[in-house]
Amino acid sequence: MDTGTVWRMNDLEATYGPWALVTGAAIGFGEAYADFLAAAGIGVLVVDRDGDGAEETASRLRQTGAEAQAFEIDLADAEAVDRLLADTADLDVGLLVANAAASFVGPFVDRSIETLRAEIDVNVSTTLTLVHAFIPRLRRRGRGGIVLMSSQSSRRGSPLVANYAATKAYIGILAESLWDELATDGVDVMAVLPGSTRTPGWESSSPHEGLGTSNVMEPEDVIPEVFAALGSQPSLVPGEANRANEELMAGFDRTDAVRMVGQVMREMYPD
Repeated sequence: MDTGTVWRMNDLEATYGPWALVTGAAIGFGEAYADFLAAAGIGVLVVDRDGDGAEETASRLRQTGAEAQAFEIDLADAEAVDRLLADTADLDVGLLVANAAASFVGPFVDRSIETLRAEIDVNVSTTLTLVHAFIPRLRRRGRGGIVLMSSQSSRRGSPLVANYAATKAYIGILAESLWDELATDGVDVMAVLPGSTRTPGWESSSPHEGLGTSNVMEPEDVIPEVFAALGSQPSLVPGEANRANEELMAGFDRTDAVRMVGQVMREMYPD
Protein backbone atom coordinates (compact mmCIF):
# COMPACT_ATOMS: atom_id res chain seq x y z
CA MET A 1 0.00 0.00 0.00
CA ASP A 2 1.55 3.30 -1.08
CA THR A 3 1.76 6.46 1.04
CA GLY A 4 -1.19 8.02 -0.77
CA THR A 5 -3.39 5.08 0.17
CA VAL A 6 -2.21 5.20 3.79
CA TRP A 7 -3.08 8.89 3.94
CA ARG A 8 -6.54 8.20 2.55
CA MET A 9 -7.09 5.40 5.07
CA ASN A 10 -6.34 7.83 7.90
CA ASP A 11 -8.71 10.40 6.41
CA LEU A 12 -11.58 8.18 5.27
CA GLU A 13 -13.65 8.20 8.45
CA ALA A 14 -13.48 11.99 8.83
CA THR A 15 -14.43 12.57 5.20
CA TYR A 16 -16.90 9.79 4.43
CA GLY A 17 -18.09 8.50 7.81
CA PRO A 18 -19.88 7.67 9.94
CA TRP A 19 -21.85 5.40 7.55
CA ALA A 20 -21.27 4.10 4.04
CA LEU A 21 -23.96 2.44 1.93
CA VAL A 22 -22.70 -0.30 -0.39
CA THR A 23 -25.01 -2.04 -2.85
CA GLY A 24 -24.32 -5.59 -3.98
CA ALA A 25 -22.24 -5.99 -0.83
CA ALA A 26 -22.71 -9.68 -0.05
CA ILE A 27 -19.92 -10.88 -2.35
CA GLY A 28 -17.29 -9.74 -4.81
CA PHE A 29 -16.49 -6.06 -5.17
CA GLY A 30 -19.21 -5.05 -2.72
CA GLU A 31 -17.87 -7.29 0.01
CA ALA A 32 -14.33 -5.98 -0.62
CA TYR A 33 -15.61 -2.41 -0.28
CA ALA A 34 -17.38 -3.32 2.96
CA ASP A 35 -14.22 -4.89 4.40
CA PHE A 36 -12.06 -1.91 3.46
CA LEU A 37 -14.46 0.69 4.83
CA ALA A 38 -15.03 -1.22 8.07
CA ALA A 39 -11.26 -1.40 8.57
CA ALA A 40 -11.17 2.38 8.19
CA GLY A 41 -13.66 2.78 11.04
CA ILE A 42 -16.74 3.49 8.92
CA GLY A 43 -20.04 1.75 9.60
CA VAL A 44 -21.29 -0.21 6.60
CA LEU A 45 -24.86 -0.57 5.36
CA VAL A 46 -24.70 -3.88 3.49
CA VAL A 47 -27.34 -3.92 0.74
CA ASP A 48 -27.96 -7.01 -1.37
CA ARG A 49 -30.84 -8.99 -2.83
CA ASP A 50 -29.34 -12.02 -1.08
CA GLY A 51 -30.56 -11.34 2.44
CA ASP A 52 -28.65 -14.22 4.00
CA GLY A 53 -25.46 -13.15 2.24
CA ALA A 54 -25.92 -9.55 3.34
CA GLU A 55 -26.44 -10.58 6.95
CA GLU A 56 -23.44 -12.90 6.80
CA THR A 57 -21.22 -10.04 5.61
CA ALA A 58 -22.63 -7.63 8.20
CA SER A 59 -22.25 -10.20 10.98
CA ARG A 60 -18.65 -10.87 10.03
CA LEU A 61 -17.89 -7.15 10.11
CA ARG A 62 -19.53 -6.76 13.52
CA GLN A 63 -17.34 -9.54 14.87
CA THR A 64 -14.32 -7.37 14.05
CA GLY A 65 -15.76 -4.53 16.13
CA ALA A 66 -17.16 -2.57 13.18
CA GLU A 67 -20.70 -1.26 12.91
CA ALA A 68 -22.74 -2.91 10.15
CA GLN A 69 -26.37 -3.36 9.19
CA ALA A 70 -27.81 -5.67 6.54
CA PHE A 71 -30.63 -4.82 4.13
CA GLU A 72 -32.28 -7.41 1.88
CA ILE A 73 -33.34 -5.36 -1.13
CA ASP A 74 -33.55 -6.38 -4.77
CA LEU A 75 -32.61 -3.28 -6.73
CA ALA A 76 -34.49 -4.60 -9.76
CA ASP A 77 -37.70 -3.92 -7.81
CA ALA A 78 -39.34 -0.62 -8.81
CA GLU A 79 -39.89 0.27 -5.14
CA ALA A 80 -36.42 -0.77 -3.97
CA VAL A 81 -34.88 2.69 -3.81
CA ASP A 82 -37.82 4.15 -1.89
CA ARG A 83 -37.54 1.37 0.68
CA LEU A 84 -33.80 1.81 0.97
CA LEU A 85 -34.10 5.56 1.44
CA ALA A 86 -36.76 5.08 4.12
CA ASP A 87 -34.66 2.47 5.93
CA THR A 88 -31.61 4.75 6.02
CA ALA A 89 -33.32 8.11 6.55
CA ASP A 90 -32.13 8.44 10.15
CA LEU A 91 -28.52 7.46 9.42
CA ASP A 92 -25.77 9.91 8.56
CA VAL A 93 -24.58 8.33 5.30
CA GLY A 94 -21.44 10.00 3.98
CA LEU A 95 -20.56 7.60 1.18
CA LEU A 96 -22.58 5.83 -1.51
CA VAL A 97 -20.95 2.95 -3.37
CA ALA A 98 -23.23 1.92 -6.23
CA ASN A 99 -21.79 -1.49 -6.99
CA ALA A 100 -24.80 -3.76 -7.68
CA ALA A 101 -25.14 -4.65 -11.34
CA ALA A 102 -26.79 -7.07 -13.74
CA SER A 103 -24.59 -8.59 -16.42
CA PHE A 104 -25.17 -11.16 -19.14
CA VAL A 105 -22.71 -12.53 -21.69
CA GLY A 106 -23.76 -13.56 -25.16
CA PRO A 107 -24.92 -12.28 -28.54
CA PHE A 108 -27.22 -9.28 -28.18
CA VAL A 109 -29.96 -10.74 -30.38
CA ASP A 110 -30.08 -13.93 -28.27
CA ARG A 111 -30.98 -11.99 -25.13
CA SER A 112 -34.65 -11.47 -24.38
CA ILE A 113 -35.86 -7.89 -24.27
CA GLU A 114 -36.82 -8.50 -20.63
CA THR A 115 -33.22 -9.43 -19.83
CA LEU A 116 -31.86 -6.38 -21.61
CA ARG A 117 -34.29 -4.09 -19.81
CA ALA A 118 -33.35 -5.68 -16.48
CA GLU A 119 -29.73 -4.69 -17.10
CA ILE A 120 -30.82 -1.13 -17.78
CA ASP A 121 -33.14 -1.07 -14.75
CA VAL A 122 -30.45 -2.19 -12.29
CA ASN A 123 -27.35 -0.66 -13.83
CA VAL A 124 -28.78 2.67 -14.97
CA SER A 125 -32.23 3.52 -13.61
CA THR A 126 -31.68 2.37 -10.03
CA THR A 127 -28.20 3.90 -9.87
CA LEU A 128 -29.54 7.17 -11.25
CA THR A 129 -32.31 7.26 -8.66
CA LEU A 130 -29.95 6.47 -5.80
CA VAL A 131 -27.46 9.13 -6.83
CA HIS A 132 -30.15 11.76 -7.31
CA ALA A 133 -31.60 11.00 -3.88
CA PHE A 134 -28.31 10.99 -1.99
CA ILE A 135 -26.73 14.13 -3.47
CA PRO A 136 -28.89 16.53 -1.38
CA ARG A 137 -28.02 14.59 1.79
CA LEU A 138 -24.31 14.78 1.03
CA ARG A 139 -24.44 18.45 0.07
CA ARG A 140 -26.14 19.33 3.35
CA ARG A 141 -23.29 17.64 5.19
CA GLY A 142 -20.72 19.59 3.16
CA ARG A 143 -18.64 16.46 2.68
CA GLY A 144 -19.07 12.95 1.35
CA GLY A 145 -18.51 10.76 -1.66
CA ILE A 146 -20.15 8.75 -4.43
CA VAL A 147 -18.40 5.83 -6.12
CA LEU A 148 -20.06 4.46 -9.26
CA MET A 149 -18.86 1.15 -10.61
CA SER A 150 -18.50 1.36 -14.37
CA SER A 151 -16.38 -1.03 -16.44
CA GLN A 152 -13.39 -1.02 -18.76
CA SER A 153 -15.78 -2.50 -21.33
CA SER A 154 -17.51 0.91 -21.47
CA ARG A 155 -14.54 2.56 -23.17
CA ARG A 156 -15.57 1.29 -26.62
CA GLY A 157 -17.91 -1.18 -28.27
CA SER A 158 -17.73 -4.55 -26.51
CA PRO A 159 -19.28 -7.41 -28.47
CA LEU A 160 -21.01 -10.13 -26.40
CA VAL A 161 -21.63 -7.65 -23.56
CA ALA A 162 -23.07 -4.90 -25.76
CA ASN A 163 -25.93 -3.82 -23.51
CA TYR A 164 -23.93 -4.15 -20.29
CA ALA A 165 -21.10 -2.06 -21.74
CA ALA A 166 -23.60 0.56 -22.88
CA THR A 167 -25.10 0.82 -19.39
CA LYS A 168 -21.65 1.20 -17.89
CA ALA A 169 -20.78 3.94 -20.39
CA TYR A 170 -23.74 5.89 -19.03
CA ILE A 171 -22.51 5.38 -15.47
CA GLY A 172 -19.00 6.49 -16.35
CA ILE A 173 -20.12 9.72 -18.01
CA LEU A 174 -22.57 10.45 -15.20
CA ALA A 175 -19.83 10.12 -12.58
CA GLU A 176 -17.30 12.23 -14.48
CA SER A 177 -19.89 14.96 -15.02
CA LEU A 178 -20.92 15.00 -11.36
CA TRP A 179 -17.27 15.05 -10.30
CA ASP A 180 -17.10 18.57 -11.70
CA GLU A 181 -20.64 19.67 -10.77
CA LEU A 182 -20.27 18.76 -7.10
CA ALA A 183 -16.61 19.69 -6.63
CA THR A 184 -17.44 22.91 -4.78
CA ASP A 185 -19.99 21.16 -2.55
CA GLY A 186 -17.45 18.94 -0.82
CA VAL A 187 -18.85 15.81 -2.52
CA ASP A 188 -16.27 13.59 -4.24
CA VAL A 189 -17.56 11.57 -7.19
CA MET A 190 -15.65 9.00 -9.21
CA ALA A 191 -16.30 6.27 -11.76
CA VAL A 192 -14.34 3.03 -11.34
CA LEU A 193 -13.67 1.09 -14.54
CA PRO A 194 -12.24 -2.30 -13.59
CA GLY A 195 -11.10 -4.84 -16.12
CA SER A 196 -11.40 -8.59 -15.58
CA THR A 197 -11.62 -9.16 -11.82
CA ARG A 198 -11.96 -12.45 -9.98
CA THR A 199 -15.43 -11.92 -8.56
CA PRO A 200 -18.02 -14.72 -8.22
CA GLY A 201 -19.99 -13.16 -11.08
CA TRP A 202 -16.97 -13.08 -13.38
CA GLU A 203 -16.00 -16.63 -12.50
CA SER A 204 -19.55 -17.88 -13.07
CA SER A 205 -19.34 -16.68 -16.69
CA SER A 206 -16.62 -19.34 -17.21
CA PRO A 207 -14.21 -17.29 -19.33
CA HIS A 208 -11.59 -19.21 -21.30
CA GLU A 209 -7.97 -18.29 -20.69
CA GLY A 210 -6.47 -15.89 -23.15
CA LEU A 211 -5.63 -12.23 -23.66
CA GLY A 212 -8.84 -11.18 -21.88
CA THR A 213 -7.86 -13.02 -18.70
CA SER A 214 -4.17 -12.10 -18.69
CA ASN A 215 -4.58 -9.14 -16.31
CA VAL A 216 -7.15 -10.52 -13.89
CA MET A 217 -7.19 -8.58 -10.60
CA GLU A 218 -8.52 -9.48 -7.17
CA PRO A 219 -11.30 -7.25 -5.73
CA GLU A 220 -9.28 -6.51 -2.60
CA ASP A 221 -6.45 -5.14 -4.79
CA VAL A 222 -8.80 -2.76 -6.61
CA ILE A 223 -10.37 -1.05 -3.60
CA PRO A 224 -7.24 0.65 -2.16
CA GLU A 225 -6.63 2.26 -5.56
CA VAL A 226 -10.20 3.59 -5.51
CA PHE A 227 -9.82 5.41 -2.21
CA ALA A 228 -6.35 6.66 -3.06
CA ALA A 229 -7.88 8.38 -6.12
CA LEU A 230 -11.35 9.40 -4.86
CA GLY A 231 -11.55 13.17 -4.61
CA SER A 232 -8.69 13.86 -7.00
CA GLN A 233 -9.84 12.46 -10.36
CA PRO A 234 -13.15 11.84 -12.15
CA SER A 235 -12.52 8.22 -13.11
CA LEU A 236 -10.10 5.38 -12.49
CA VAL A 237 -9.01 2.31 -14.42
CA PRO A 238 -7.54 0.13 -11.65
CA GLY A 239 -4.32 -1.75 -12.25
CA GLU A 240 -1.14 -0.68 -14.02
CA ALA A 241 -1.58 -3.35 -16.70
CA ASN A 242 -5.14 -2.23 -17.41
CA ARG A 243 -4.08 1.41 -17.64
CA ALA A 244 -1.29 0.46 -20.04
CA ASN A 245 -3.79 -1.47 -22.14
CA GLU A 246 -6.09 1.57 -22.27
CA GLU A 247 -3.22 3.75 -23.50
CA LEU A 248 -2.45 1.18 -26.19
CA MET A 249 -6.07 0.87 -27.33
CA ALA A 250 -6.50 4.64 -27.44
CA GLY A 251 -3.86 4.75 -30.16
CA PHE A 252 -5.83 2.49 -32.51
CA ASP A 253 -8.45 3.56 -35.00
CA ARG A 254 -11.89 3.15 -33.40
CA THR A 255 -12.93 0.56 -35.98
CA ASP A 256 -9.85 -1.57 -35.33
CA ALA A 257 -10.21 -1.19 -31.55
CA VAL A 258 -13.79 -2.48 -31.51
CA ARG A 259 -12.87 -5.41 -33.74
CA MET A 260 -9.95 -6.25 -31.46
CA VAL A 261 -12.26 -6.24 -28.43
CA GLY A 262 -14.65 -8.50 -30.30
CA GLN A 263 -11.85 -10.97 -31.05
CA VAL A 264 -10.74 -11.01 -27.42
CA MET A 265 -14.32 -11.55 -26.21
CA ARG A 266 -14.92 -14.42 -28.62
CA GLU A 267 -11.72 -16.07 -27.41
CA MET A 268 -12.96 -15.72 -23.81
CA TYR A 269 -16.46 -16.98 -24.65
CA PRO A 270 -16.21 -19.25 -27.72
CA ASP A 271 -19.51 -20.98 -26.88
